[in-house]
Amino acid sequence: MSPWWHLLIALVVLALVQSFLVKVYQVPSGSMEQTLQVGDRGLVNRLAYLGGGPARGDVVVFVADEAWAGDAAAEPFTPITAIKWVGGLFGVGPGTEHSLVKRVIGLPGDVVSCCDVEGRVLVNGEPLDESYVFENQPFEAGVLDCATTPASSRCFGDVAVPDDAYFVLGDHRADSADSVIACRGSTAALAGADCARFVQRAQLVGRAFFVVLPLGRMGPIA
Repeated sequence: MSPWWHLLIALVVLALVQSFLVKVYQVPSGSMEQTLQVGDRGLVNRLAYLGGGPARGDVVVFVADEAWAGDAAAEPFTPITAIKWVGGLFGVGPGTEHSLVKRVIGLPGDVVSCCDVEGRVLVNGEPLDESYVFENQPFEAGVLDCATTPASSRCFGDVAVPDDAYFVLGDHRADSADSVIACRGSTAALAGADCARFVQRAQLVGRAFFVVLPLGRMGPIA
């Protein structure tokens, strides 16, 4: 068999693996620092949620819909977008699909809010231990909290997570366009206004579980 056939078969197998088993994902922003750095390439398990949904604390990759991506038009087909599509297919480039990575905080049926007197996120009234958070919004009880004027930008009122949807936040909390980017510090949001956005189950690509590049950062994603 010609070496070219071997190469073609290898590329087809790689494309199938990327499409159905494990996807290579390139981190596009700093919203998940220090867990993930800009440019990190991580492995995403596409089969992780076949038997159920994410667990609280999972780092997930999802396809951004209009609620997350805005109303920007799709890129027209050009040689550049064709190259990006091929790169995404084989895991050597960003691809053309607009995907984001965040951490799951709220599950279907949960009520998420912030903050308690220590500035912690609450899920169903219980504070979360979030050792992974990097550079949170400023919060000081009695000085800049959820009862002061102005309120801390860390604060948001009760958010009920719908069925088949997930509430997500970035680990770099002060620099993350996440589920409550439109809610933080808003008087209306603190009063329970509908300002949150969610990740639908159908948008999930899978669970990010391992950084492969750069080599100095290789290791599991926790």
